[in-house]
Amino acid sequence: MTGHGATGQRGAAAGQPAAGPGTAPAAGPGAAAATVLCVRLRRLDGEPLGAPLYTGLLELLGELTPLVQPAPPDTALLDVRGALRYFGRSAPELAALIRVRALARYGVDCAIGIAGNPMLARMAAAGAPCGRTVRVGPDPGAVREFLDRRPVAALHGVGPKAARTLCAYGLDSVGRVAAAPPAVLRRLLGARAGREVHERALGIDRTPVRPGAAARSLAAERPFARDELDPVRHRRALLSLTEELGALLRARGQVCRAVSLTVRCADRTGLTRTRTLAEPTAHSADLTAAAYALYAALGLQRARVRALSLRVEELAPAERAAHQLSFDPEDEKARRLEAVADQVRARFGPHAIARGTLAA
Repeated sequence: MTGHGATGQRGAAAGQPAAGPGTAPAAGPGAAAATVLCVRLRRLDGEPLGAPLYTGLLELLGELTPLVQPAPPDTALLDVRGALRYFGRSAPELAALIRVRALARYGVDCAIGIAGNPMLARMAAAGAPCGRTVRVGPDPGAVREFLDRRPVAALHGVGPKAARTLCAYGLDSVGRVAAAPPAVLRRLLGARAGREVHERALGIDRTPVRPGAAARSLAAERPFARDELDPVRHRRALLSLTEELGALLRARGQVCRAVSLTVRCADRTGLTRTRTLAEPTAHSADLTAAAYALYAALGLQRARVRALSLRVEELAPAERAAHQLSFDPEDEKARRLEAVADQVRARFGPHAIARGTLAA
């Protein structure tokens, strides 16, 4: 597969000295070799992996390198600079080895992105069909070719609000953002965000691969017994998901900053949309409103839906999040009822109390 500076899985990557223990350093676009792999795992039957299978696949990846960063429910990042020298193979050859072992042991195929840093590897994997590898060359020209024509919203770390702001000023592609003066981006997005977006548009990601890093997201899924056409049942499943994830966040003392909805259709295609919340929250009503808005934005119109999955992202400790007072008595009442329901579930089990809509 070739295009936009990406080469197919037969491309070569130069070996690098073995990385030291612990956190692996991130690479920019001028790195000597593309040594970061992003692996997206998919079961052949299209069903979700599930926690036990995902754990087994992480162990499989750990046989090649100790520098494996989980990104549940179906993705992982690997830094293979040490593995290149140890196994005497190129990065695409290691990717092919991963695919063969995952298929043989677990019946799981994967799409793999190879690049010099985690951001580029994620973007390469996101654009790769299952069963293929996309490699972004390490030289700046290849990185620029890979990024330039992509919409700014595809840039990792650019949320919907920032994308709208940039597009309003004609900065609708990654290439245009990269060519914009950094001072302009700082004025539009703020000093820190403007600097980070400009660096990422140039293909620079200073984020390291963190082995065994705690997941910054939680996810849950609701499959349907048959391909479901009824929007009412879709919304009921979304309500069930937001209730579950909201309760889990509150039990863990966490809040989320973004919500991502994935709709898996009868033809096994998937549609994903993400929304950044106005403020970090673990309030189920806020999560439900965001999930309903994402669902409405898809405009499915009698689509045959096989499953709905919801992910809460950018998790942070609840004590660090500020809650803006709404002075809405209904909102305060809902939060008090939510706290009571959490106490009941903690004492009598997760199914001890539920909304009437879900219990019907």
